[in-house]
Amino acid sequence: MAVLGLLGLGFLLGIRHAFDADHVAAVSAVAADSSIKKSSLLGMFWGFGHAISLLIAGLAVLLLKITIPQKLALSFEFIVGIMLIALGINVLVTISKNRIHIHKHKHGNEAHIHFHSHKLIKRHQHTHLPIKKPLFIGMVHGLAGSAALTLVVLAAINSVFIGLIYILLFGAGSIIGMMLASSIISLPFKLVPNKLQKIHKLLQLSAGLVSIIIGLTILI
Repeated sequence: MAVLGLLGLGFLLGIRHAFDADHVAAVSAVAADSSIKKSSLLGMFWGFGHAISLLIAGLAVLLLKITIPQKLALSFEFIVGIMLIALGINVLVTISKNRIHIHKHKHGNEAHIHFHSHKLIKRHQHTHLPIKKPLFIGMVHGLAGSAALTLVVLAAINSVFIGLIYILLFGAGSIIGMMLASSIISLPFKLVPNKLQKIHKLLQLSAGLVSIIIGLTILI
């Protein structure tokens, strides 16, 4: 019964872990202005990446009985901070590229002014879901922050099998949690009509700035 409670705790901790500020900021920067379906898939791949790293680190703890050095844990935290800042800057650069331009041109003797955004220009190309990016971000997060606390719990588990189940349940919880979090993040973009470009831009700007601020907080 105690084992079932421990495994259930691992699953719930995985869900809660997905809602950590740095995780939400990273997914917000990646999924900004995405549809609910796409954001959910991005969150799922983040969770897969997170579970992969945690599984590798957890098996090392269970099989080799090693502990993660404090300096290494701090190094991973530093990488997460840099990554969040880079993601936030990328959002701001994207906003700048998609800014609305005002052009004046003439038809005969009459002058006309029109507005357009490069984001609206149609190109003959296929759009693919960026799997590698959220997967990589999830893997980095899996080795840093509160995931290290999970390894402390694993160190107290004598059975390799139980420890493996615990990791898998924690990973499953983080996948479900991040899919839920990323879907919630995408709601404002879905609810606000595309015509209200200023609000869309403000939402994207907020996602980018929050990512940068949390990244700087981690580094300081």
